[in-house]
Amino acid sequence: MRDEEPPEDDGWTEDADPESVARKILLDQLSIKARSRKELEDRLARRNVPVDVTARLLDRFEEVGLVDDEAFARAWVEGRQRSRGLATKALAAELRRKGVDDDTTKTVLAEVDPAHEEETAAVLVRKKLRSMRGLEPQVATRRLVGMLARKGYSPGVAYAVVRREIGAAAESLDAGAEWAGDD
Repeated sequence: MRDEEPPEDDGWTEDADPESVARKILLDQLSIKARSRKELEDRLARRNVPVDVTARLLDRFEEVGLVDDEAFARAWVEGRQRSRGLATKALAAELRRKGVDDDTTKTVLAEVDPAHEEETAAVLVRKKLRSMRGLEPQVATRRLVGMLARKGYSPGVAYAVVRREIGAAAESLDAGAEWAGDD
């Protein structure tokens, strides 16, 4: 019985071929989820894979389509919009942190429909508005605009969506009831 945990089996031994080890690391990483080229470069650097081996393998992986920053960025944008309701500004920052170059980021984010982005903001506001029925309209507005700002929405879009959704919520209340919940 061992006292310590076994080392991570990435195939790295003193007499191992660095290219074989790096290929295994890349394939293991890509089997978990799609990654940007920069994320993979960083992973190989942490494992002390020589830079020339890293560059050669990543170039080859790009040639065969296993590494594709544009496809990665599209999938990232779609997933983060769906799961977190992020606007293009926040998505651009995330892609930058993932190492996706600015041209690719601009290309992918240009495909985002502004109407879809505004509808996503409206859905976020409607959802949050349900828990704010007892608040004064100014307080609710400030909090909702702040929430949208943290998700990367511009002030203009945030205020327009919040005003529209608060107005719609006020209209849907029973006759005589005020927004602040006074029945």
